[in-house]
Amino acid sequence: MAMPGTDDIRRRIEAVWRIEAPRLIGSLARTLRDFGLAEEVAQDALVAALETWPSKGVPERPGAWLLTTARRRAIDILRHATLATRKHELMEHEMSDWPQSDADPTHSDNEFGDDLLRLIFIACHPVLSTDARVALTLRVLGGLTTPEIARAFLVPEATVAQRIVRAKKMLADKQVPFELPPTAELGPRLASALEVVYLIFNEGYAATSGEDWMRPLLCAQALRLGRTIVSLAADEP
Repeated sequence: MAMPGTDDIRRRIEAVWRIEAPRLIGSLARTLRDFGLAEEVAQDALVAALETWPSKGVPERPGAWLLTTARRRAIDILRHATLATRKHELMEHEMSDWPQSDADPTHSDNEFGDDLLRLIFIACHPVLSTDARVALTLRVLGGLTTPEIARAFLVPEATVAQRIVRAKKMLADKQVPFELPPTAELGPRLASALEVVYLIFNEGYAATSGEDWMRPLLCAQALRLGRTIVSLAADEP
């Protein structure tokens, strides 16, 4: 059987990335406690896949491969970074349990679900402005690039990039914890996440600017995010 062509593999990588990126970033952010670093090492894993998979083929468990590669990159960065001793020791302790092979990481589906829900609550956190929440959610949960987000909302790419950078900085400055909110805060936080999904869908269904009345890409992203939230928080009304 002939090996898939480079273009076919690249399309498969792009499809895998859109599916796995949110879970990957969520898992990394929980351990690293650094949203920016989590996204950076996830992107490094994507680059490694683009370099490796065309010649060696797509792994049987591509999500596990990406997570293991991202974790290795995170370890390399942390070992060469100047960190506060306490933070460094804490991360080293947690990372000591990370697998060092390409085998499926010891991470259950329930844990992945919790990580993804954490990521949703972080990206849609009320400390961020509405525009920042929408941009960050589409970036890390929708898998859209900055140019794609800018085209969807008819704003300059620089504007979207600034919103995303400022959102990450705000989360760091406010020391937003990478954990599920307490039960008492779950309702308001879930409402914030649902508001973002609604705004994304509404902009896609009835565009507020431009010549196109609808933007199907945004509608599709909102529907996917909505289904994800329903699956992860099925007990919530």
